[in-house]
Amino acid sequence: MAVDKILKDDASEEKGERAKMALFVGAMAIADLVKTTLGPKGMDKILQSTGRGHSVTVTNDGATILKSLHIDNPAAKVLVDISKVQDDEVGDGTTSVVVLAGELLREAEKLVALKIHPMTIISGYRMAAECARNALLQKVMDNKEDAEKFKSDLMKIAMTTLSSKILSQDKEHFAKLAVDAVMRLKGSTNLEAIQIIKKPGGSLKDSFLDEGFILDKKIGIGQPKRVENAKILVANTAMDTDKVKIYGARVRVDSMSKVAEIEGAEKEKMREKVQKIIAHGINCFVNRQLIYNFPEELFADAGVLAIEHADFEGIERLALVAGGEIASTFDNPETVKLGHCKLIEEIMIGEDKLIHFSGVEMGQACTIVLRGASFHVLDEAERSLHDALCVLSQTVNDSRVLLGGGWPEMVMAKEVDELARKTPGKKSHAIEAFSRALLAIPTNIADNAGLDSAELISQLRAEHHKEDSHAGLDVILGSVGDMAELGISESFKVKQAVLLSATEAAEMILRVDEIITCAPRKREDRM
Repeated sequence: MAVDKILKDDASEEKGERAKMALFVGAMAIADLVKTTLGPKGMDKILQSTGRGHSVTVTNDGATILKSLHIDNPAAKVLVDISKVQDDEVGDGTTSVVVLAGELLREAEKLVALKIHPMTIISGYRMAAECARNALLQKVMDNKEDAEKFKSDLMKIAMTTLSSKILSQDKEHFAKLAVDAVMRLKGSTNLEAIQIIKKPGGSLKDSFLDEGFILDKKIGIGQPKRVENAKILVANTAMDTDKVKIYGARVRVDSMSKVAEIEGAEKEKMREKVQKIIAHGINCFVNRQLIYNFPEELFADAGVLAIEHADFEGIERLALVAGGEIASTFDNPETVKLGHCKLIEEIMIGEDKLIHFSGVEMGQACTIVLRGASFHVLDEAERSLHDALCVLSQTVNDSRVLLGGGWPEMVMAKEVDELARKTPGKKSHAIEAFSRALLAIPTNIADNAGLDSAELISQLRAEHHKEDSHAGLDVILGSVGDMAELGISESFKVKQAVLLSATEAAEMILRVDEIITCAPRKREDRM
């Protein structure tokens, strides 16, 4: 009796060659999809959802593109995951990491065809990655001691990060915004304290950085428009009790006067609650839920500024920057932690009125207001700025800096090539393949700019054989340029994350020799 079937009817399995083919093809397809977004001349993608409203996203950010795809291929999923992790971990380099992993697999495919065992390739890749990392470590610059130099390093890194995004036209302006915002954080990587508000209208150049906190709400009627030395109570409580709140409650009365009594009692209850709140000695009350007219009048009479319906994110962040806590009961005023700020006032941005809290408790808090032509532009600008902020906050902690523009890849490739020549046995093929894969990033940057990549990469290679060369791609002039003079820098942490994640992902996919797809669940007939 032959044991044919272990798996269910519709389950499928791919073995050996076919499984490897499927994985290599999937991974390379994903890498080819995002590689046109690399570099300063990279193009954007439009992602259109088929859901309600057919929302459209225009983006250049590798992680955003890959997050939005629904993919069947298992290898492609691994690449999507590494780009997500790269985005969460360091913020930038999301496209590079996918392209590098894709190229490593493309090279591995050729080696597998030459009958080299995947484990040999993996150990070669391991050696090569270690060697490449050491090559970078020898070349890093660290200006942490010199504040002026360090700040100019941060500016360069921000401008390099932004130059491949939509903000590249005004990159100096935005780099300055990002560096100022991150310098205020004084070394914490908590980006919660930097709030980004998007207001359509104006042009991208009109964006500005404002110290303090801006809440996208209007001040209520008949209330003070300006409060100094504010004590803020941030609350999440219902301020709309002028109706019975029990679902399905029925009240039977035998005359109209009784109805009036019930209403009076409810008003009294509300008045007590408002008095409890005012007893905290506050002059600003921010609530997450609605505040009805009656309590609003009471607050106005007491000279307390009441802000209703502040969205959840706004209120959490407000509590964080003002140093208060969100309260929902008001019986013991001594346990509630109030927030403080020097001044609350109403400001106008474009057509809208907003509330501005300045001189907040958490000195590093600030708000970046983005202006732009449409929501799509603003969303993409926010993503780009977020990338820059992430990279900068990581660099403030780990202040090692490299030059950019394909320079790190050339340095690594050169060292890895040397290693391949010294290594005996089949591993050397894998190490050589690794150095070819590293060259894919500068090649793609040149290709996206419509330059002759073969010519440029060979020129770069020749330059790098001289001692201490600073040569990299100058995409704007279309030639080989000096990266130190052009001020193109990248954070070491980003490059290291790209190198290690891509190698590990490629290794994981190479280890596979069989794909088993489980049978889809059938719907039982409910009859």
